[in-house]
Amino acid sequence: MIPPKLSPGDEIRVIAPSTTFRIVSHDVREIALNTLGKLGLRVTFGKHCDERDLFDSSPIASRIADLHEAFTDPNVRGILTAIGGYNCNQLLRYLGYDLIRVNPKVFCGYSDITALSNAIYAKTGQITYSGPHFSTFGMVNGLEYTLEHFRKCLMKAEPFDVMPAEEWSDDRWYIDQQDRQFIRNNGLFVINEGQSEGILLGGNLCTFNLLQGTEFMPSLAGSILLLEDDEETYPSLFDRDLQSLIHQPGFEEVNGLMIGRFQKKSEMTREMLVEIVRSKPELMKVPVVANADFGHTTPQFTFPVGGRGRLDAVGGKVRIEVVEH
Repeated sequence: MIPPKLSPGDEIRVIAPSTTFRIVSHDVREIALNTLGKLGLRVTFGKHCDERDLFDSSPIASRIADLHEAFTDPNVRGILTAIGGYNCNQLLRYLGYDLIRVNPKVFCGYSDITALSNAIYAKTGQITYSGPHFSTFGMVNGLEYTLEHFRKCLMKAEPFDVMPAEEWSDDRWYIDQQDRQFIRNNGLFVINEGQSEGILLGGNLCTFNLLQGTEFMPSLAGSILLLEDDEETYPSLFDRDLQSLIHQPGFEEVNGLMIGRFQKKSEMTREMLVEIVRSKPELMKVPVVANADFGHTTPQFTFPVGGRGRLDAVGGKVRIEVVEH
């Protein structure tokens, strides 16, 4: 089930199902409002998104109330998460999946939101989106690629190719918007060649793995997995988390793997990543590419969780196409 695309004039609701919105500065909020306004989108906020508890989050009841209200409000056409965090998997047993199923809407976020996005798809069949938070739109410089792919995925219906960004950054832009350090992008690199088509699933690997063994885990059969992790993940931890996913039922029917760019602090090298992938026989029969523009570095492309995509990695060249979104 594909939710209706966003159009100029539509209302977007911002909710905080993980970390509280209160940690996002006033300046970043204002810039984000202006940026989304230029797309023609009107922004409203969940009643409880500024609540804050001892864990820099808010009570489960508050987060569920905001999420349910966003889906049921007929004026709201899309939902953006405020920011990521650690605990939105607390919400999974309390979500009204029937309510969501009969009110299909764009739902977009990344990082910890991976748990919600994949659970909603698994329980309802509704496509959700791994893409920028509301706070991401508060970036002054280096947002063009992110905006372009947000529009292609959420505001247009046509299939689109995902091209590599010209440059990327791993700095704390929200602390200093002017002193940015951009790095020339060397593009995707191929670990295993091949061609595949399938259902796009995944996002943040360690969060995706929280769904293992639960009713909220989507079937891996026939999928192309998009996996990334943040600066808290070092090579041996990524290796272990990837192996854990490989052990899940249905992994033998996975059609391909795309790995998002690692943050500098993880100290992952190309040599290490190739060794990790090639140490796993289950991955040798599918195309695997790395250094893709999604995850915790910027910029990032938006992809549909539950949509369809194609991955061609032949002759050292890579083509990524989002077919159904």
